[in-house]
Order: sequence, then C-alpha cells, then structure tokens
Amino acid sequence: MNPTIENCAIVILAAGKSARLGSPKQLLTYKGKTLLRHTVDTALETGCPSVFVVLGAHSDLLRKELKDKPVIIVENTGWEEGMASSIRTGLENIMSTILRPHGVIFLVCDQPYITSSLLLSLLEKNQESGRPIVASSYENKTGGPAFFHKRFFPALMELKGDVGARKLISDNTEEVATVPFREGLIDIDTTDDYELLKKANDY
Repeated sequence: MNPTIENCAIVILAAGKSARLGSPKQLLTYKGKTLLRHTVDTALETGCPSVFVVLGAHSDLLRKELKDKPVIIVENTGWEEGMASSIRTGLENIMSTILRPHGVIFLVCDQPYITSSLLLSLLEKNQESGRPIVASSYENKTGGPAFFHKRFFPALMELKGDVGARKLISDNTEEVATVPFREGLIDIDTTDDYELLKKANDY
C-alpha cells in the first residue's frame, strides 16, 4: 500500500531553545498567529489524523499554545542533544501510539512559508517516483520538510546529535526525490531574520 496522508504521521519538531534569538522563536507572531500555531494549523489542514508536536525547551509556555489543537504533544527530555533526539522521540511515540504508519513527514516551526499543499506534494512525489525519501529543495540544498517511508525508520532512530534528518538525505541520494520549495531558504533564527519576515509581509 502506498503512503497516503491517512496512513502517515506528521511530526513537528519544536523542542529547540532558540539560543540565537534569545527567546522562543515558536512564539513569534506571523500573520496573527504564533509560528507554532501557524505550523500546527498547516499540518492539520492536510487532513492527517496523526499530528505530533515534539516539545523540549520552553515546553510549559508552548503547551498553552496547543491546548485547543487536536495534536499529540510529546516531551523530549533530551532536547539539549539536538534535532536527532526530537526525531527519535517523535518516532518512538508514533510507534507506541498509532498503528505502524507507512511514512512520516518531519517539519520545523521556523520555516514560515510551509503550506499544506507542500506537505501533500511530498506524498504525491513519493507515489510518483517510488523513492522512499522525498525532501524539499531550495537553491542547491535539500532538506525539510521531508517525507520518510517506514523502511527508513530504523535509520532515523540511529541519528545522533544536531544533524537531524539531513544526514540521511545526503547519505542516500539515490533514494531521494525532491519537490521545489524556494521559500524554504527563509527560516527564523535571529532577530534580523524576523524583522525581514515582518517587512516582507507588511506587518
């Protein structure tokens, strides 16, 4: 059976400390919502029945943002290790919470231009190409949001440190298809990044 949005999970990685920004980037406002709520709403718009949010640093603050959202909140107590710990935590909880999904889409909160149609296009590309990994491409880079077929779950569980899933993408290029996401270059790591985002959107 091909992965569809009904038999996949979406994992939003939101456990980071936002050290370069100095305050939780997940709570920055974008188009009348925090980046966290904006990302969650985007994931839910796909129709995916299993949306997980991995929290770590600032989890008490961020939980308040999600109290009315039909998502599964997962606590990553080892968030200081880096992105890989959140990937493992999310995947562990998926496997213990729902029937084994056929695939998972990982995304972060600091790419404000992610859309539900982009997330669905990852699955469409998987079905079209037969490749088990589908990543977003921007300029000469590939990265998230990204889809991984279940055959890569063991490799995802082996990730360590702050490399995230990009290492799997770069180590398995023959297994990777891509979808264009030019705006994926824009992420919010610093105050300057946020000011540019506000200027670009006239608020």
